[in-house]
Amino acid sequence: MRRNEQFRPGREPLSDHPSLTLRRSHVSGPFSFLNPTWARYAPTPAPGQTKPGTLAQEEEQQQQEPEPDTSAPTPPKQTRSIEHLWRSRDNRKGRHALKVDYRAPTKETGYVVPPPTTTLRAVARGILRMVTCAPVWDVSWLVAVTFTLGSVIWIINAFFAWLPLVDPETEFSGEVLLGGGISAFIGATVFEVGSVLLLLEAVNANQTGCFGWALETELSKVEQNRADRRVTSVKTSQDECRHHHVNRRNLVGLGRHLSHQFSRDLSNGYTTSSSDGRSFRWLPSWTELRTHYLHELGFLASLIQFFAATIFWIAGFTGLPGIIDHMSQRVTNGVYWVPQIVGGVGFILSGLLFTLETQEKWYRPAFHVLGWHIGAWNFIGGIGFTLCGALGPASSASGVAYQASLATFWGSWAFMIGSTIQWYESLEKYPVEKKRGDDASIQSDE
Repeated sequence: MRRNEQFRPGREPLSDHPSLTLRRSHVSGPFSFLNPTWARYAPTPAPGQTKPGTLAQEEEQQQQEPEPDTSAPTPPKQTRSIEHLWRSRDNRKGRHALKVDYRAPTKETGYVVPPPTTTLRAVARGILRMVTCAPVWDVSWLVAVTFTLGSVIWIINAFFAWLPLVDPETEFSGEVLLGGGISAFIGATVFEVGSVLLLLEAVNANQTGCFGWALETELSKVEQNRADRRVTSVKTSQDECRHHHVNRRNLVGLGRHLSHQFSRDLSNGYTTSSSDGRSFRWLPSWTELRTHYLHELGFLASLIQFFAATIFWIAGFTGLPGIIDHMSQRVTNGVYWVPQIVGGVGFILSGLLFTLETQEKWYRPAFHVLGWHIGAWNFIGGIGFTLCGALGPASSASGVAYQASLATFWGSWAFMIGSTIQWYESLEKYPVEKKRGDDASIQSDE
């Protein structure tokens, strides 16, 4: 049975692209009852042109090869030099992932490929980009920066609450009540804003399949015989990108390529961010929720994050000076600590779902994917905030108060790490990964 047959059809636009062929045995996701979150595509050669390492030649060779002799040693598997990766998280973030087998020589594959973006030099350029680029029209960048700012505020809040317990001599008047209460309210509000943007990002995810890479034929010097030979160069192509992230004219709108052709394509039934062709929506229709979004793992994680942040904001509001210092312990437990517990549990669940979304199988961690680490750190941060709320009702004891404040401290730092990685991720729109040994092997689509 084909691996992707476990997924219900028609809920994701996973089909052959004009220049790419879907590897149907490599459509996967952590849960079979939800939409797939991973798919792999191989370049499709032009008619009458078959290059070594492409899907068409491999399938032709497989058809011509005789039945394998089970008694003979298994021959080494061929390699596919280039694969385009479709991942649901990358699709929301406007990213176009490419996986390349750099062990395959150019003279054999016919492709000139971009360098990997996982080297130290490439990472250094990405970090520099974080302090030099501010694409305010990109909702994914706004999500990352907003959560980073919120995490910084929560770290400051944790210092206000925890430092006086560590060194009482450093405490100043109003540090816990005023400093802690006001910073908590601001931090919770910023998290709420970030969660709204996160939900808008999920609702306006591209549904048409955008790969963002172009194949250009050019002359190249082949070192072996020093002769000019035509090769196909794989290059980024922002002009062909269909994600809304590249459109600088509005926050969440059409991709650059579609903005010039929207009126014509809309008349032909072309879809962009939504199923009805609209470039932006605040809320999906009930039909879209029922048939698509409620089966999207990323949307479900974003929705849980939004509800969790909203409930957590209640604790931020009731913790303001003038409110929390005029409530009994019973009322404080109900309207301050309980919302922290419920909101923290929501953060845990959201982080876990974001982590699982990046995995091809629910039990197989995706350590090589940035989104996996983002979800993992947010999962840890949620544990810290939940632990603080759970210990809160007993915080009259000094030891419990210390641990509760400490949990907010390390939980805030976990959110900070995850948000910073997300900031880096939002600016790397064309990641190029190296193929590993298990990635390079060919598996039958049957």
